[in-house]
Amino acid sequence: MGSEHQSEHQIAFFLRELKDGDTWRRAAAAKGLGRVGRAEHALLLAASADDRAPEVREAVALGLGRLGVVEVGRTVLPALMGDEDPWVRRRASRAAIRLGLDGPEVVDAFSRLLRDPDHHLRINALDGLEALGMPGDVRGLVALLGDPDRAVWGRARGWLYRLRDDPAVSAEVVRTAEQGAGAARVEALGLLPQKWTESLLASLVAGLRDESAQVRIAVARRLFDVEDAQTRDALVRALVAERDAKVADWLLHGLGRRGEERVIGPATRWLGDAAAGESAAYALGAVGTRTAAAVLRTAVTDPALPGRTRAAVAKAVGQAGRWDAVWLLLPLLDDSDGAVRAGAVKGLETLVENGLRLWERRPVARALVAHLAADPNTTWQTHNALIGLAEALPLLRRTADRTPSAEVRAAALSLLDTDNATDEDTGQDLPRFVHALDDPDETVRHHATESLAHWLAATKKRPQDEERLRARLTALASDEPAAATRAAADDALRALDGCGPASS
Repeated sequence: MGSEHQSEHQIAFFLRELKDGDTWRRAAAAKGLGRVGRAEHALLLAASADDRAPEVREAVALGLGRLGVVEVGRTVLPALMGDEDPWVRRRASRAAIRLGLDGPEVVDAFSRLLRDPDHHLRINALDGLEALGMPGDVRGLVALLGDPDRAVWGRARGWLYRLRDDPAVSAEVVRTAEQGAGAARVEALGLLPQKWTESLLASLVAGLRDESAQVRIAVARRLFDVEDAQTRDALVRALVAERDAKVADWLLHGLGRRGEERVIGPATRWLGDAAAGESAAYALGAVGTRTAAAVLRTAVTDPALPGRTRAAVAKAVGQAGRWDAVWLLLPLLDDSDGAVRAGAVKGLETLVENGLRLWERRPVARALVAHLAADPNTTWQTHNALIGLAEALPLLRRTADRTPSAEVRAAALSLLDTDNATDEDTGQDLPRFVHALDDPDETVRHHATESLAHWLAATKKRPQDEERLRARLTALASDEPAAATRAAADDALRALDGCGPASS
């Protein structure tokens, strides 16, 4: 009873203050009434919605949201959502969402907020319209795809995706993809499936000349897969005319992927650019003609080029695969720039995959095994380049037996795996694998276990000290921390079960 009496006393006090207090007392009274008042006080609170002070109007909106009287909120909150003060608009829009207000006036109010300069209010507008399940002002909604605030355009994009079957929304997204400006056009293009490319073709080609670099990149990406000579011509012309490095980067890579020989001139010009140089190198390697190879041959030793670009050139030399590619790349394994060394390894990997000439195999094998032990930053890239290179196996065995590096030891043991390569000495690899099962390094134990499992499965030879090996594999299968190594130990035990009689 005392609590009820106190509450009534507070309400009476707030009502007096709301009428006669100064600005801050009126605002505090509106907030207080929203906190302790009842439904019948909502109309009294709403009467202050046109108070001269924005602090009071803001507090009224907050209080109405708390009181929860929908009909009263509907009479005043839409107008407050258009208030000249952003804090009033913010409180009113959140209160409208909290009350679940609907109807044309509310939708219109949220629609106006889609263009509000305050990004918080644009977010509130999106949240409110999504809660109502309505797009509101479709043009204003789609325009938010270009909003500078990530929280705004991210919400807008998600909401538009869910509205993709609405004809009005779909039509506006298409219009924006064809005629929109900047980021909004880019995002609209991203919302449209690839099947729209043909119907958008004219606007996409025209977009290659758009003033926005973002748009030029977006339309080019859509056009790269169009099998049409005129479109290809337009892309080449765009590359020739392009002055923005980021756009040139995309054009060079996309046209290079298509093997377009007309990229050679522009690619040569862009090689020295820090942003576009790598794609220029890739394009030259993908074209692979005598002219392109001549440019790469000069660039690969050009000290004026950035290291990352020279690395890309090295990869491209391997991609082009001309007669002297091996001899251009081998010296780069000793380059002072780590990126260039890694690029040379990648280039050699491509050459190995595509098939080396007979007289190239031993020099490449020797150089790559030496590099495996010498450059800890490219251990596994070098490992990949050595796969299938049988001439490297004797050197890899010596490396596995002698290297102090656990990482190199693991890589060498992996390359002795019968899944990667075999030779006349494969039968002698078993002791290496067994010995490495007790290596202190987990990576070495994993590759030794995996290689052992493959060796047993491939050779079907039962080891002489089978019981000791079985006990060690059983321990690995149950106690090893790494799940992959435990699984490899299980595989090895199964392979052991399938072996023939022990060799004498």
